[in-house]
Amino acid sequence: MKVYITATAASDDDVVTKPKAPPQPQQQQAARRGCRSAVVTGLLAGVLIFRAALLAVEAGASLCPSSATGCLDWRAGLGRWLYGGGGDDAMEEFMKEWRSHSHREATLLDPVVVEAAPDSLDALMAEMGAMLASYDRLDMEAVAIKMMAMLLKMDRKVKSSRVRALFNRHLASLGVPKSVHCLTLRLAEEFAVNSAARSPVPPPEHAPRLADASYLHVALVTDNVLAAAVAVASAARSAADASRLVFHVVTDKKSYVPMHSWFALHPASPAVVEVRGLHQFDWRDAAVVASVMRTVDEVQRSSLEYHHRRCDDGSAERERRRIEASKPSTFSLLNYLKIHLPEFFPELGRVMLLDDDVVVRKDLTTLWEQDLDGNVIGAVGAHEEGGVCIDRTFGDHLNFSDPAVSGVHSSQCAWSWGVNIVDLDAWRRTNVTQTYQFWLQKNRESGFRLWEMASLPPALLAFDGRVQAVEPLWHLQGLGWRVPDPELVNLSAVLHFSGPRKPWLEVAFPELRQLWLAHLNASDSFLQGCGAVEWH
Repeated sequence: MKVYITATAASDDDVVTKPKAPPQPQQQQAARRGCRSAVVTGLLAGVLIFRAALLAVEAGASLCPSSATGCLDWRAGLGRWLYGGGGDDAMEEFMKEWRSHSHREATLLDPVVVEAAPDSLDALMAEMGAMLASYDRLDMEAVAIKMMAMLLKMDRKVKSSRVRALFNRHLASLGVPKSVHCLTLRLAEEFAVNSAARSPVPPPEHAPRLADASYLHVALVTDNVLAAAVAVASAARSAADASRLVFHVVTDKKSYVPMHSWFALHPASPAVVEVRGLHQFDWRDAAVVASVMRTVDEVQRSSLEYHHRRCDDGSAERERRRIEASKPSTFSLLNYLKIHLPEFFPELGRVMLLDDDVVVRKDLTTLWEQDLDGNVIGAVGAHEEGGVCIDRTFGDHLNFSDPAVSGVHSSQCAWSWGVNIVDLDAWRRTNVTQTYQFWLQKNRESGFRLWEMASLPPALLAFDGRVQAVEPLWHLQGLGWRVPDPELVNLSAVLHFSGPRKPWLEVAFPELRQLWLAHLNASDSFLQGCGAVEWH
């Protein structure tokens, strides 16, 4: 049944016996506009309220994990409010109605109708006015369809804008900032013309500390000079006794010269810093060389095949994951060579591994003395608190629909790189490295079905059953994704800028970047000359 709103004059039957002055044309038009506006606004308000409810549910679903008790209570309460009754039945009824509404919206509205829909309320009112002027009545079904089409068009514009914003932010996180590139070139030039920049790192008198087990050994595997400078400076500044710290910076051949130049000209005294390029490791054991080269070859083959593969299912979600994985750290050889720490440091029995995008805020001695209880590696996130993983699970990293990974549980808590304490002696008694290489190869041969290319998923499988849980205060990660509670920041020993908004990029969160910049000397001539400490 169609419903119409007409703008005709009253019929003769409705006319009272007492004669009245005929209404003026201006009054008739004003009455029509008022009636029309009231009806359209009322209908639009109802649709907007329902749309707001849907958006609230969508936002709640994205912000709250489905297993969280608070979120379940919130959802059930929303179901009771909309449908009455209580418990999960009301919520189930609401979700059923929501899905059916979305389905009708998608099927009934032709794309041509959506594209032709008004862009604003004013435009809608204008169309309604034109329709009433032409036909002297409004088809309420047509009005409702126009409003639905307009809202759907707005939704699509908002979602499209969000996708573009995310993609632009992703592109911004991929590039090397001009300031970092400038610093690398300046340091390389300084190495060529300044003998001080070529001086040994560490000085010969400190070389015996490099293999002395009485010192606290910290390893960084990185090619980012600025990030390494902050990580080292923050750890030394936060140490109760910096003279006990020995930093081992492992880098690649192209970054060795600027890295050496920086630490030669900016010593972290009284701590000791060693800088070694991959080309400087003199492995005499043929088995060690073969193992390292196997990893290098597998990473190179995987990178090549990953770049040239096609998305077989063509889904937008898979393409989104592929774009997200296409960041420098995904294909950085150094990230995968962490699996060769025992080969990098054959004379050490224990080492602390830091990522380069960290800021150390507390003394690391207690973490260094952590009892690993016979395990190989200690990490935050490897255990539950209150029955819930404090971070992510294996299911967030691995594709458990593939039977190849059926040996582990998807609900198992996942740890991460960033701040790890490693027992190298225990590692050498295991086949962790070989297992890591096996899974790298298996994922490539599966067409990357097991996980999108990354260095952490094979480590989760290789170290499974050999990870000791570390207190969460030692590692606050995700500062490249979000701004955490300030109290949590103050309590944490190490801040990890994991995520796309690295502190040396313009897309970094300003309030978090200041915590990172605090460990750089703003008056340093190299940093000033390249604008590395400027923040707009």
